[in-house]
Amino acid sequence: MTLVQFDEKAIIGISVRTKNSDEMQPQTSKIGSLWEKFYQEVAPTLKEGATVFGVYYNYESDASGEFSVMAGSDKVEESKHTNLENVAIKPGKYLVFKETGEMPQVVINTWAKIWDYFSADTQDYQRAYTTDFELYKSPNEIEIYIAVK
Repeated sequence: MTLVQFDEKAIIGISVRTKNSDEMQPQTSKIGSLWEKFYQEVAPTLKEGATVFGVYYNYESDASGEFSVMAGSDKVEESKHTNLENVAIKPGKYLVFKETGEMPQVVINTWAKIWDYFSADTQDYQRAYTTDFELYKSPNEIEIYIAVK
């Protein structure tokens, strides 16, 4: 894990509102179907050189509250869609957790490491709960950026 300063970045995509307790149950989870819809409807219209992001924002409180999740990109052909939203990844300090492996399991495993890190009494940073995001580097490589105070 590495601490970085990240500049603001605009992302365009589709989103859902959820909470972690809902995501633990298949009948109430929304993030998986959000990504299915993204890859069916939005991904085919990505511009050359586009990067795919999963953005977590509008946190109600902390890990127990509701939050919004966007599946999106920095380069989308917006004229081909009517239902896209915009969100800005906020500038600030982020801890970056990098992993490689098979999707989507590598994402799940990386989030488990993040939860373990922030639940430990010995961590050096506190989550800011402003904007967190997944940056998909390749079909089997992810970087998850967690905003910290």
